[in-house]
Amino acid sequence: MMRVKKNDTVMVISGKDKGKQGSVIAISPKNDKVKVKGVCVISRHTKARRAGESSGILKAESYIRLSKVMPVCSACKQPTRVGAKVLETGKKARTCNSCNEIF
Repeated sequence: MMRVKKNDTVMVISGKDKGKQGSVIAISPKNDKVKVKGVCVISRHTKARRAGESSGILKAESYIRLSKVMPVCSACKQPTRVGAKVLETGKKARTCNSCNEIF
């Protein structure tokens, strides 16, 4: 089970963007990377390829390592570790390790 999913709120715990919070845009589980809104913004210089296109500098988010982010609990509003709990229906659910609430 992944500890971070799309649209989760996460906090960056290391690197140049340490302390920033944002929502998860995309996840690459094969590479253990995650793309967070407003974090690790890179500049890409583009050239006009056709008539009518404009060249310029595009700013976009890039992937960062999954180990550099920590999910923020919706109940206690703190970055926390994630635990797993089996519900009565037999499904697994992610839980906050500090307040035991289900994400």
